[in-house]
Amino acid sequence: MILSEILYKISLQAVSGKTDIEINKIVFDSRQVEKGSLFVAIGGTQVDGHQFIGKAIDLGASAILCEHLPETLNEAITYIQVENSARAMGFAAANFYQHPSKKLKLVGVTGTNGKTSIATLLFRLFRRLGYRCGLLSTVQNQIDDDIIPSTHTTPDSVKINELLADMYQKGVTYCFMEVSSHSVVQERIAGLHFVGGIFTNITHDHLDFHGTFDNYLKAKKGFFDQLPASAFALVNTDDKNGKIMLQNTAARKETYSLKNIGTFKGKVLACSLFGLQMEIDNKEVWFKLIGSFNAYNLLGVYGAAVLLGEDSDEVLMQLSDIQPPAGRFEQVVSKNNIVGIVDYAHTPDALKNVLETIVDLREGNQQIITVVGCGGNRDATKRPIMAEIACKMSDKVILTSDNPRNEEPLDILAEMQKGVPAIHFKKTQTIEDRHEAILAAVKMAKPEDIILVAGKGHETYQEIKGIKHHFDDKEVLKEAFGD
Repeated sequence: MILSEILYKISLQAVSGKTDIEINKIVFDSRQVEKGSLFVAIGGTQVDGHQFIGKAIDLGASAILCEHLPETLNEAITYIQVENSARAMGFAAANFYQHPSKKLKLVGVTGTNGKTSIATLLFRLFRRLGYRCGLLSTVQNQIDDDIIPSTHTTPDSVKINELLADMYQKGVTYCFMEVSSHSVVQERIAGLHFVGGIFTNITHDHLDFHGTFDNYLKAKKGFFDQLPASAFALVNTDDKNGKIMLQNTAARKETYSLKNIGTFKGKVLACSLFGLQMEIDNKEVWFKLIGSFNAYNLLGVYGAAVLLGEDSDEVLMQLSDIQPPAGRFEQVVSKNNIVGIVDYAHTPDALKNVLETIVDLREGNQQIITVVGCGGNRDATKRPIMAEIACKMSDKVILTSDNPRNEEPLDILAEMQKGVPAIHFKKTQTIEDRHEAILAAVKMAKPEDIILVAGKGHETYQEIKGIKHHFDDKEVLKEAFGD
């Protein structure tokens, strides 16, 4: 594509060189530069892309998009200066791939907890309703049955547009996408056209990146501020911040609630380890998902589907037969009826929600044994909080490693131990090796007891010192159960 077409509607501060040249690729990683590339220099938190402009030119870049022009300009290269290169890249990528987000219907889901569940449930629902669908999620990116591994909750703007263009070429009508707070701040969704946005909730998370809860809240709200008037904004008003998301958005304002008045109203009638009975818009339905947190997910999915024009009765019928997403309250039962539950809960609120559900569902003398850890190089302030929640709501607790990444596992565990109340010392132990921790939990469990293995859910790896080692909580549970 011609460079001038790629720069369409981007606010330019300065241009040096020709804009009628052919560009065959947009990259922001100099290692991926090929002859004829447009290299975008982005100022990151750890590495500033402007340092690699020279390398990009040496590797064959024809044009440079940047915030600061180099002191010496190469006459054979075109330089484009903009105020925000990350944002400009989003619009450039949309132009380069000919605006695929406008050719299909893109729905974004944001919030602390429930993003993956709602996006995945929508994907499965709309496939059942007869549509070709795409999914961009933490677990995986997917085009109908074709699975594409996921590395970030929200990919970079070039990758998003590439995936959306591929989806459109393959006949996709709807794409359901998780929108992380990082992606809003880092302008990864710039230039995308959404037909709808869904807000689940917001609780303590990612303060290592955002600094304060207020900044985190503003990042989530930033997604709704970008929605066009033609879109819908569907928010959970049982979260006090739901209404904040709707402030200043041009989109049509819609709500869902289990406790308050809403466009879409739901009520939990019964809940067990096998499913959930709800009343939604005066209709009683049995679902295969479990727990009040999933009642919110189901209600959000139902509301979005109706807003997208689907028949409410057909939506409820199809939803009633859908299985929960992988690693979300996923059960593994041993031959002697020990119930293992694998869940992605990696924030204080998510862990509390899952344990509250288990506490409500347990019967008689069933013990709750919780195995939980916290990730390295992430928000450290939640570590003692999660340990405290696990201790207060479980009969026995094993603190262990999650993804320590580049931190020392024992340092992470020491911070978690600070949250263990003195009265719970005796029922809490620390086992650094996650495999051994899960085996220990199974050994101490009696028939009918419930073991929660929290934090990793769908993940099939454990990241230690920059290396991802194969590790699957569900596999280890099955091994320990002798299955």
